[in-house]
Amino acid sequence: MPGTGLWRTKSIEQSIKDTDEPDTKLRRNLSAWDLTVFGVAVVIGAGIFTLTARTAGDYAGPSVSLAFVFAAIACALAALCYAEFASTVPVAGSAYTFSYATFGEFMAWIIGWDLILELAVGAAAVSKGWSVYLETVLGYLFGKGTKTTFDIGSVTVDWGALLVVAILTTLLAVGTKLSSRVSMVITGIKVAVVLFVIILGLFYIKGANYTPYIPPGETGGAGQTGVDQSLFSLIAGGASSSFGVFGLLAGASLVFFAFIGFDIVATTAEETKNPQKAVPRGIMGSLAIVTVLYVAVSLVVVGMTSYKDLATKAGDGSHKTLATAFSANGVDWAANIISFGALAGLTTVVMVLMLGQVRIIYAMSRDGLMPRGLAKTGENGTPKRATLIVGGLVALAAGFFPADKLEEMVNVGTLFAFVLVSAGVLILRRKRPDLPRAFKVPLVPLIPILAILACLWLMLNLTVLTWLRFLAWMVLGVVLYFGYSRRHSLLGKRQAEGLGEPVKASDA
Repeated sequence: MPGTGLWRTKSIEQSIKDTDEPDTKLRRNLSAWDLTVFGVAVVIGAGIFTLTARTAGDYAGPSVSLAFVFAAIACALAALCYAEFASTVPVAGSAYTFSYATFGEFMAWIIGWDLILELAVGAAAVSKGWSVYLETVLGYLFGKGTKTTFDIGSVTVDWGALLVVAILTTLLAVGTKLSSRVSMVITGIKVAVVLFVIILGLFYIKGANYTPYIPPGETGGAGQTGVDQSLFSLIAGGASSSFGVFGLLAGASLVFFAFIGFDIVATTAEETKNPQKAVPRGIMGSLAIVTVLYVAVSLVVVGMTSYKDLATKAGDGSHKTLATAFSANGVDWAANIISFGALAGLTTVVMVLMLGQVRIIYAMSRDGLMPRGLAKTGENGTPKRATLIVGGLVALAAGFFPADKLEEMVNVGTLFAFVLVSAGVLILRRKRPDLPRAFKVPLVPLIPILAILACLWLMLNLTVLTWLRFLAWMVLGVVLYFGYSRRHSLLGKRQAEGLGEPVKASDA
């Protein structure tokens, strides 16, 4: 039976039953194709347009392609676990909902709080990146000097970031299906740009640029000693995490940011027509597509330009992008096309990150761990209140605050979620073997254990400073749980009133 207190679990049956509440019911109108589009839409974005060049120049050198492979393997292992959970528990909330059924309420809150960090910080960071590309595009159209920021006293306002967040908040409030259609069009544009990069770049590859494939380690650079180097290199006594084996591993942990998003597909399970089949297909399909594109792009970029020319510029900290490789080869017109493609690419990334954020808050609110009013859905079957609040918070962060070191903050939160989901598969297999599973992870317990180890390994290769920030965020989450969520938990109130939950067949 479900436990009590911090470890009380919400049964799968109750989670599914809650999806039929009239005031909080979501509309089921998404297909496997819609989910694949969402996955590709959010994954192909900031990572492929910016991280590829920067990781090669600062951390991994030509071996950045191998770093992408390492990150993809960890994601694939976790994706199998997500697919089983999503097909078994087709309810909004993704890892939060899965954790509530396995680890209990306290851990569910922690993972929900963790996902809020991942998605909110990610959406704000990408919004600011979108504004930077918008400024570049406006410079092509109206001449250099066009700015997407202005100052009010000592405060710098990023109107470009505010613009994209406002438009996307409106789209999400109108309906998820419309968001999917808009996403499909824009995703088609950016996939075409990525293919353009790969095909055109093949003509400028120089074999000498691939040597040495793993450059010797350095004592300075982006992965400096102290809190800025990876935790693993610090423990292992490495001089830094710039190049060498430590650089390759740190690069894999950094480019992991480029894969973030496929797990958001699981948050839309409750809005999918046939979630048992569509969600696993959407998760695995989107991950397979982007992995092939990422590895191909990384091979082309480091083949076109020496990794030394892709390093972060000393002094102003400016980063290199895909466009840098083409400009270095005198193909400026191609660099312009890439900038337009990046603008389109980042648009859908912001939209799907916000969609995932809204669904996490919606699920937590429906359980009473956040104000219940945020779970209310309108006539079009979308949680408008939660959407507007998320839009406002992302706009505030992106429009008025500088964004730095955000990719790694997002990474540590996501990897933590992946670890819990992978462990949850093992727990739920043991606790509820009777549950129908449309998709099953093969080779259990081997695959979930490998997923846990791979994600923990990537977490160890993030910087010490990232870990300190993550722990601070978690401490704040614990305070909020005991200050508000525990007392307002709907499951807790049911248990206090003696209502409990539906008795499972296995408990009868």
